[in-house]
Amino acid sequence: MSKLGMGLVGPGFIAAHHLDAVRRLVDVDIIGIAGSSPDSAKKRARELGVAHAYASYRELLADPAVQVVHNTTPNHLHKEISLAALRAGKHVISDKPLAANVQESRELFDAARDAGVANVVTFNYRGHALVQQARAMIAKGKLGAPVLVHGRYLQDWLTDERTYTWRLDPKLGGASSALGDIGSHWCDLAEHVTGARISAVLADLHTAVPVREAPLASAKAFAKQNKSTQRRKVTISSEDLACVLLRFDNGARGSLLVGQVLPGHKNDLRLEVNGRLASLAWQQEQPNELWIGHHAQANTLLTRDPALLDTLARSYAHLPAGHPEAWADAFRNLISDAYAWIRKGGTPDTKPAALPSFADGYRNSLVIDAMLRSHAAGGVWQNVEAPGESTKKRKRA
Repeated sequence: MSKLGMGLVGPGFIAAHHLDAVRRLVDVDIIGIAGSSPDSAKKRARELGVAHAYASYRELLADPAVQVVHNTTPNHLHKEISLAALRAGKHVISDKPLAANVQESRELFDAARDAGVANVVTFNYRGHALVQQARAMIAKGKLGAPVLVHGRYLQDWLTDERTYTWRLDPKLGGASSALGDIGSHWCDLAEHVTGARISAVLADLHTAVPVREAPLASAKAFAKQNKSTQRRKVTISSEDLACVLLRFDNGARGSLLVGQVLPGHKNDLRLEVNGRLASLAWQQEQPNELWIGHHAQANTLLTRDPALLDTLARSYAHLPAGHPEAWADAFRNLISDAYAWIRKGGTPDTKPAALPSFADGYRNSLVIDAMLRSHAAGGVWQNVEAPGESTKKRKRA
């Protein structure tokens, strides 16, 4: 089997995890990376153990050895680079969110469909074996009709007002911060696991830290800040807390709490689904356990054991029972699915069921956009627009 060649654009924090996942596959060659400048690309190539650094992303796209492009740039560059890659006939694996806003996401969705290549968004929590187990159980009616879908995604990395990142700058990260960054993961997970769609939202957003002390030099996400660094005060307009009520198209109700300024919560993602027959809950920080709740019998805790999992979930568990698998393994599962799809031509009918595509990324943008509209309207219910609906409205305006 000939190896596929991949190139990566934007070698920041998440890039190392893309490269690690690819290295765990046997059929992919890392051709090179491109950064914000030739010098920075060379520096990061040495640090990440990559043989070649391109002078620009355009040079990377022009290389016929690169068949797959991983776009791990800041949000405001997603559209430009992914669109150029699609037009160059490359398969694209993009970090979430798909783009900085819903209009750009629609453009990328349309371009990917027209290009006829594999297009993937890294909603990587889908790659956990017990997430797929939960999805299989719901699809087979084990919970009965879902009535409530609720959870949270809580972090504390932005608690200190001296922490600043490009994600807080609307020009770089988009209009939403907490919802766009981590709330998007929860929404995708809830829809993927339940098979239902969020149809309407009521959102209350808040900025708990309205002024931050940013370093004079640009700040990378998750970078440690030196207390002696020269700083400037920056007014923050995007939310760091969000409380959202949800309605699903199958009649279920729901709620979501999102925050990034909550001491003690590191990466606290939790999803619970309550049905008429049973309930289930999964937590990212305890990924090898699935809680199953009952009314007239004892609750149970299903641990990640390939022998006990549904056949649809078993392929996402690679180690025997008692050997934990976690975040990096789930990320590897998603990347493995992506390359399996590419091997099959990237056609819609060959996409693995658990793999999120640009269609899912666009859909997710519509959900987050509805939350922003709800808050801007004073906290009233807003319908999640159907794909293409916003474009039609603009044309009529």
